[in-house]
Amino acid sequence: MTTVDLAGTWRLSSLDEETTALMPIPGDVHTALKNAGVIPDPYVGRNELDLRWVAEQDWQIEQDFQLPEIDGDWYLDVDGLDTVASIEINRVTVLEADNCFRRYRPDVTEALTAGDNRIRILFRSSVRESAERQLRQPFYIPYSIANCPIPNGNMLRKPQSHFGWDWNIALAPLGLYGAIALKKQEIGRIEHVTTRQQHQDGAADVTVTVALQAQAQGILPLVLALGEERVRLDIGVKAGETIVSHVFHIEAPRLWWPAGCGEQALYELRVETPSEIVTRQIGLRTVELLTDDDEAGSRFALRINGREIFCRGANWIPADALFSLTSEEKTRNLLQSAADANMNMIRVWGGGFYEADWFYDLCDRLGLMVWQDFQFACNLYPSTPDFLENVVAEVGYQVQRLISHPSIVLWCGDNELVGALNWFKESLENRDRYLVSYDRLNRAIEQALLKAAPDAIWWPSSPASGYLDYGDAWHADGSGDMHYWSVWHENKPFEDYRNVRPRFCSEFGFQSYTSLPVIRSYAAESDMNIASPVMELHQKNVGGNERIAATMFRYFRFPEGFANFVYLSQVQQAIAIRTAVDYWRSLKPHCMGTLYWQLNDTWPVASWSSLDYGGSWKVLHYVVRRFFQPVAVAAIPSADGTEIRLSLVNDTLDDVTVTLTLSLLTLAGERRNLRSLDAVISPDAAVTVTTVEANEIPADCLLAWSFTANNGMGGEGHHVAGTYKALDLLPAGLAANVTPAPTGGFDILVQADGLALFVMIESDTPGRYSDNAFDLAAGESRRITFTPSSPIDGDPSFRIYDLQSCSAAG
Repeated sequence: MTTVDLAGTWRLSSLDEETTALMPIPGDVHTALKNAGVIPDPYVGRNELDLRWVAEQDWQIEQDFQLPEIDGDWYLDVDGLDTVASIEINRVTVLEADNCFRRYRPDVTEALTAGDNRIRILFRSSVRESAERQLRQPFYIPYSIANCPIPNGNMLRKPQSHFGWDWNIALAPLGLYGAIALKKQEIGRIEHVTTRQQHQDGAADVTVTVALQAQAQGILPLVLALGEERVRLDIGVKAGETIVSHVFHIEAPRLWWPAGCGEQALYELRVETPSEIVTRQIGLRTVELLTDDDEAGSRFALRINGREIFCRGANWIPADALFSLTSEEKTRNLLQSAADANMNMIRVWGGGFYEADWFYDLCDRLGLMVWQDFQFACNLYPSTPDFLENVVAEVGYQVQRLISHPSIVLWCGDNELVGALNWFKESLENRDRYLVSYDRLNRAIEQALLKAAPDAIWWPSSPASGYLDYGDAWHADGSGDMHYWSVWHENKPFEDYRNVRPRFCSEFGFQSYTSLPVIRSYAAESDMNIASPVMELHQKNVGGNERIAATMFRYFRFPEGFANFVYLSQVQQAIAIRTAVDYWRSLKPHCMGTLYWQLNDTWPVASWSSLDYGGSWKVLHYVVRRFFQPVAVAAIPSADGTEIRLSLVNDTLDDVTVTLTLSLLTLAGERRNLRSLDAVISPDAAVTVTTVEANEIPADCLLAWSFTANNGMGGEGHHVAGTYKALDLLPAGLAANVTPAPTGGFDILVQADGLALFVMIESDTPGRYSDNAFDLAAGESRRITFTPSSPIDGDPSFRIYDLQSCSAAG
C-alpha cells in the first residue's frame, strides 16, 4: 500500500457535537448541513439571513482509516483546504493551514500507527479569524463594505466573493474542495511539472522541467514522453529538491489556436516514476501582448502564433457559491455555452478560485483563451512579511500547476485594486501608505510569477493603463484595458457606450433578472414583485432594481405583470451589451477585445450574467451568439442621429464576400426593400459597407437588415431611431405549433401576423433553444428546436413573449 485516498464521507460536527451531519469530501459545510436537514436551503426565500451563525463558529470533520503497517515515510497530500484549518492524525497536529489556494504536503510519519487511525480537520470560523487578523495589522486595511457584508475577508487567502458580492450570497463557506490522500514517500516524488516553448524556423523546442522532492539521496528512474518520443533518465536525487530538465524537439509542430482561428492541437506529456504518473495536456503556440505606443495612447492586443486576435468573450465567476453544488459536468455546460456563442476568451476573475485542472483542459479543447487573474479583488490587502510569504507560495504553486495550459494567455495581478485606493477614507487620506503597500503586494505577485514561469505574459492589474500607471482606467480609454461601468453604475444611456473608444474592454455590463423558471425555484407566487423582500434579497447590487426599472422608463413602455417585467429586463440587457460590442468591434484594430461582465451566476439572483444559474440561456446569450459571430454586421448611428452606418467585421483569416439586404419594417409588419449590395472584406478587418441617411427611414418604420456570407455565416437585425416606447406597435398575432423533432426534442413553429420584436420562447422545462429573441415580420415564421437538458415524460409547455404584448394593457 502506497496511497490511502481519504476522499469520501466524513463525520461533521460542531465542536460541542450538538450539531452533526455526514459530509462528502470534497465538499462544504453548508451543503452537508442542508442535506442533513439542519439548515434550510440557503438559496430559497430569505433563508440567507438566518444562516450567518454557520460561518461564525468552528466545525470539525473526522474519518477513520487503517494502515496495516508503518514502513517508511508518509506524507499527507491536501489542497483546496478552506481556509484556516488544523489537521490532526491520532490527536497529533500535522498541519496548520491558512490558504485555500495552496497545496500542503506535511510529513505525518510520526503521527501514524499500525492498524486503526483517525484524522480530524478543525475549520476555524473565517469570520472570527479574519477579524482577529485585522486587529493584528500595523494599520487598518479597508475592504469593500458594499461588496462584502461579512467583514474583513481581505485578511484571508480564500475566495473574496465568499464574503458576499454584488451578485453573490454572503455565507463565508468552509470545507475541503480538492484532494486529500495519505501517500508513502518513495525515493522521490513529483512536486511540479512545467514546460517552456521556443519556436523558430517552423520547429518547436519544448523544455520539460520536473521538480522532485526526496527525503534522502538515491537513484530515481524517470520517464518523460511527449507525443511519440519517450526517454528514460536515471536521476540522482538528494535530500530536498532536485530539478531535472529535458528538451523535446518537434519539427513542423501542430499549433494550438483560439476558437475560430485554427485547430486546437494538443499533445500529451507524461512524466513517470515507479510510483507516480503525471500527465499534462499541452498546446504549442506563441503569445505576445502588444502595448506599443500609437497616436491614441498605447495598444492592448494579443498576438497568437504571429496573428493578432480580437478577443470576444465574458468574465467567469465561480460556478456556484457552494462548492458541493458544482460539478465538472455543470462547468462543462457553461464553458460549452461560451464557445457556442462564438466566444474565444474568458477572464477568470480575481475574486473567486484558481480553477481545477480539468477546467483549463476544457478551455484548451474548446479554444477558449483564458485571461487569468490572481485572486485579489476590489479590496486593499496586507503587505506584512507573513502575508506576502503566503502569497508568494500560493502564486508559485498555482503558476507551476497551470502554466502548461495553452489556453492561459495572460496572467493579471488583480481585479480593481488600483481603483480601490480611491474608495476608502483611509487610503484617500494617506494614499502614499496604501499605494506603497499595494505596490509591495503587486511586485511580490509579479516576481513569484516570473520565477515560476519566466516567459509568462504579465499584466499588473485590471483595469490598468500600463505598467506602474495608477490612473483612472475606468474612464481613460486610450491605453491598456478598461472597465467601463458608467452606463450601469452612473445610469448613463446605452448610447454612452459610443462615447468611449477602449483599446480592450475587460469589464462592462448591464443587469437583468434571472429567468422566471429560476425565480420560481426560490420565490413563492406572493413574492413575484420586484419590491418584495425576497426579490430584493436576491438583488445584491445597491439600487439595482431601481436602475432596471428606471431604464425601462427611459426606453420602453412599462410592462404589464411580473413575468413581462422579467422578460423586458433581459431584452434591455441584451440591447445594452449589443450596443457596446457592435460599436467597439467596429473600431478594430483600435479596440481588440470586449469581455462583458458576466458569463454565469453562482446562485439564483438578479445580475449581469448571460447564463442563468443552472446554465440556461438568457435573452442576452442568444444575442451574444449573433454579435460575437466572427463575421457580423451592425448598425452604428452617428452622434447627431442623421445617419446610420452599417459596419461589417471579419475576424477570420480569409477574404469574405457578404450580400447585405436592407429593408424597412412598418409597424404593421410589412417589409419593404430598401437596397441590397455585395461587399468584400479582407481578413481581420472592420469596414463601413454603406450608410443610410436618417431621412430615408419614415417615422413609422424600423431599419432592418439581413446578410449572408460566402463562408456560411449570416444574420439579421434591426435599428430603431429613438426609443422603443415611441413605437405604436400593433399586436403581432403570434401563434406556435409544437411537434416532436425528428432528432429528439421538440420543434416549435412560430408564426406572426404582424411585427414581432424580440420573440422569446420560454418553458419551465430546462433546455436549449436553437434560436431565441428573434424578430418576425407579418406572414413570416421561424422553426425553433427545443432540446431538454435531460429526458422528460410528456410534452413541455411553452410561453411566448414579444415586445408589444409584454406592455399591452389587459
